[in-house]
Amino acid sequence: MDNQNKTGSQTIKKRVEEQLLLNVQKPGRYIGGEVNSILKPITKELVRFAFAFPDIYEVGMSHVGLKVLYHALNAQENIFCERVFAPWTDADKVMKEQKIPLFSLETFTPLADFDIVGFTLQYEMCYTNVLNMLFLGNIPFYAAERGEEMPLIIAGGPCTVNAEPIAAFFDAFFIGEGEEAVVELCRLVQQMKGQGRAEVLRAIAQIEGFYVPSLYDVCYHDDGTICAVTPKEAQVPARVKKRIIADLDKAPYPDKPIVPYIQIVHDRACQELFRGCIRGCRFCQAGFIYRPVRGKNYGTVIDQIDKMIASTGYDEVSLVSLSTMDYPPCADVVGDVIDRYGEKVSVALPSLRMDDFSIDIAKNIQKVRKTGLTFAPEAGSERMRRVINKGIEREDILRTAKEVFKAGWGRLKLYFMMGLPYEEDEDLRQIATLAEEVLAQYYALDKQERSREVTVAVSVACFVPKPHTPFQWAAQNSMAEFTRKQQLLFNEKRARKITLKTHTSELSVLEGVFALGDRRLAKVIELAWKNGCVFDGWDECFDYDKWMTAFEEAGVDPAFYAHREKPYDETLPWDHIDVGVKKDFLVAENEKARQACNTPNCAQQCGDCGIRQSFEGYCKW
Repeated sequence: MDNQNKTGSQTIKKRVEEQLLLNVQKPGRYIGGEVNSILKPITKELVRFAFAFPDIYEVGMSHVGLKVLYHALNAQENIFCERVFAPWTDADKVMKEQKIPLFSLETFTPLADFDIVGFTLQYEMCYTNVLNMLFLGNIPFYAAERGEEMPLIIAGGPCTVNAEPIAAFFDAFFIGEGEEAVVELCRLVQQMKGQGRAEVLRAIAQIEGFYVPSLYDVCYHDDGTICAVTPKEAQVPARVKKRIIADLDKAPYPDKPIVPYIQIVHDRACQELFRGCIRGCRFCQAGFIYRPVRGKNYGTVIDQIDKMIASTGYDEVSLVSLSTMDYPPCADVVGDVIDRYGEKVSVALPSLRMDDFSIDIAKNIQKVRKTGLTFAPEAGSERMRRVINKGIEREDILRTAKEVFKAGWGRLKLYFMMGLPYEEDEDLRQIATLAEEVLAQYYALDKQERSREVTVAVSVACFVPKPHTPFQWAAQNSMAEFTRKQQLLFNEKRARKITLKTHTSELSVLEGVFALGDRRLAKVIELAWKNGCVFDGWDECFDYDKWMTAFEEAGVDPAFYAHREKPYDETLPWDHIDVGVKKDFLVAENEKARQACNTPNCAQQCGDCGIRQSFEGYCKW
């Protein structure tokens, strides 16, 4: 580390120790130095990359993508990736009062001193946190206002498939899987040190997967809809194609993930089995934007699990993918881990489908630790499950429930959605009916087969239309309609052993606005931040009225984005982003939804969605 940087970092660290740590609820969020965290000597040749997660430490440190990119970048010579998280409200207050700049956990370097600041955007309601982190980092909000000495501000993650609402704040967005592309970006910045910002951005736009919004013009019709999004220069691609990793066995994966000092949300080793999904649920953005399906070899999975356990001491491994049990050797992985580690290591699975659930896998898991079981029927009626292409029948649900209760589980969690396209009130009533039928499977058992207590926990989210899905043209329910439907559900619930929880409709409506929005929303986000909006995804911080004030001050009608059904020929804000799925396919799927018709999953029959043509040879299972 050169003397100037070292002195600055030491000064920040001292101020953090003296002014911040004693005045916050959880100082462990801000101290760094965890097991397996990385330090490198700071030299002039080094490209310094700040991985910025716009939420608290406990959430960010649970994110697999952070761990993967931290590992991928730090494995490179002359690239140093450090971590930066959004300070919670208590720390935020102290940092603003004491003028402590936002800093990295590895070296306590101020955010503005990095070459690149890379945000991951997992959720639309983190956008005010992005602005707050830039403010704390003494970096201007708007890309056009940043000088040559400022770091490049980039972002990746699922929200970048429609980055238009925040386009004004970022120099570039990355679309797709970043293990290779972020290294290419760092090498480019390394090669172009000393050149102007504009030249660097033009060069970034030539790297596949990178979208530089300042190099595109947006024009509008008189009715407020988009006329066109066009490149300003001939060498800028008209459509930005996402990047994928073709061979996951060769992709970097963290064999020494960082072990936090404090408990995080998912405090365990996380093993990715595959990417993509074969199912084609029409509401699920991840199922479309992460195509094609690619799996790791069984040997790779086991080897990575062994290395993570050895380097961390974790006693639990979570198998993470969009539909975990679709991984062909899933049962073998579970059995192998349990056989190898006995009672020392347990295995956890995320939310599960009820048509491919394996009670044998579940019984194997509970040999070590009986983890909770969560299933996602998504809709209560057979008709609505066909509308969303869930591919699960009532018999699947009841059979699985009975098997689970018989195997000794007394608590089941069921996830549903309300406000789906083409939904009727009777479909909602069927959620309550289905929950009662699930509970009845417990009481149908002989008394000696039942666990001592039983609960069916029902959670019902408000549907949010998402870009690049068959429902991207749908109008989201209004807040009043969501409220009416929630009350209908509560009126239908009768059994004491069934608990019912619904999501905040105000938050879901705002999520819909920013999921479907365009560049005119940037001013709304800025005004909301100025009004005090931060940590909007947290109930204790979310303030709907402040957001409504921001919309009013900006002269923007949120209903234009969320509550208006769009015609198929309308230019959508994200049409210049190519995730590999054809628009014609999405239209056809929406029409099938209207008729409540299923589409076979990818393992049964190729639906010709366009992925095979976009990524030739990569769509394999």
